[in-house]
Amino acid sequence: MSNREWFAASRERQAAARRRLRLGLAAVVALFAIVGLALASPARAEGTPGKCTGRFVNPITDVCWSCLFPMSVGGLNIWPSLAGRSDTDNPTLPVCACGLRVGIAMGFWEPVRLADVSMKPWCFVNLGGLKLDPGFDIGFKTIAGPSAVGGKAQNTSGWHVHWYAYPLIYWMNIVADFLCLETGSIDILYITEVDPLWQDSELTAIINPEAVLFANPLALAACAADCVAATAKLPTDPLFWCAGCQGTMYPLNGNVGASIGHVQASRLALARFAYKLHRELVAWGTMGSKGLCGSYLMPVMRKQQYRFQATNPNPQTGGRYACAPIGASTTLMSAGQVYPAIGEDMGYLVWRKRNCCVL
Repeated sequence: MSNREWFAASRERQAAARRRLRLGLAAVVALFAIVGLALASPARAEGTPGKCTGRFVNPITDVCWSCLFPMSVGGLNIWPSLAGRSDTDNPTLPVCACGLRVGIAMGFWEPVRLADVSMKPWCFVNLGGLKLDPGFDIGFKTIAGPSAVGGKAQNTSGWHVHWYAYPLIYWMNIVADFLCLETGSIDILYITEVDPLWQDSELTAIINPEAVLFANPLALAACAADCVAATAKLPTDPLFWCAGCQGTMYPLNGNVGASIGHVQASRLALARFAYKLHRELVAWGTMGSKGLCGSYLMPVMRKQQYRFQATNPNPQTGGRYACAPIGASTTLMSAGQVYPAIGEDMGYLVWRKRNCCVL
């Protein structure tokens, strides 16, 4: 091959390489354009069922600050709840020790999590009603009914939960140099749309196989006692399969088989989700003598550890049932909580009991 032929062939190879590069870049740009349209297209977002509603939580005006109480030192209630809220059992002795560290056994309630509870997928209620569109159909829930079940009209509903870290007291520096407080920044910790165990009750049996033991009239009848106890004082922890007046804890997903309203059904879905996190060892115990020196494993959730306060659509910031325990009757807390079309997505602030050995 002569030099002229070699240079001609070389120029042809370079031109072919440039053409392949341009085609590759064009394909990449087209791919990003398609993905961008799928994620941001208003038409696609409007195609998902329902309009997401909600508003940002104001940490000053939308929080029931009286839910911090009662506070205790040992078994002594040093700051009672003016609203008459009951407290869990606290360690008897005021002095505690964690290894060589000696301190005071203190008990208090702390706001630690925010939760969106909605039937609309990807609806972030507490983030101002933001609705994200991932570009594919996943986790669509509905409310249906009435359907004839056992000769009675019964509604069913399906809910999604978004779980946020929300260590409010730590952010606002209400208590300085308090090592027992939850620390960190706001973050989305869990989204049920991508959890297959939350979608299918059969798959949920993987983490709650004991549910078959309580699927009988006798076990369900015992939940009436839990309903009375939760409404009057605190839920009954030995009846762990019950969610009081809301129904049964099983299955540990958002499929509510007996829905009598948005408030009842959403609180039941949130209680099940909290139990699910404990069963998966994501959430731990913080109450009682075992919690003085740190959190501990609690695969069977103690219902007394949590209280739920409504933040959306209408914040509940006062009264005895502003931050009601799991299973309490919703009769006294449902008024004005749901508005047709513009206020059907629920938001909650989760309060957790903390016993800690304070220096």
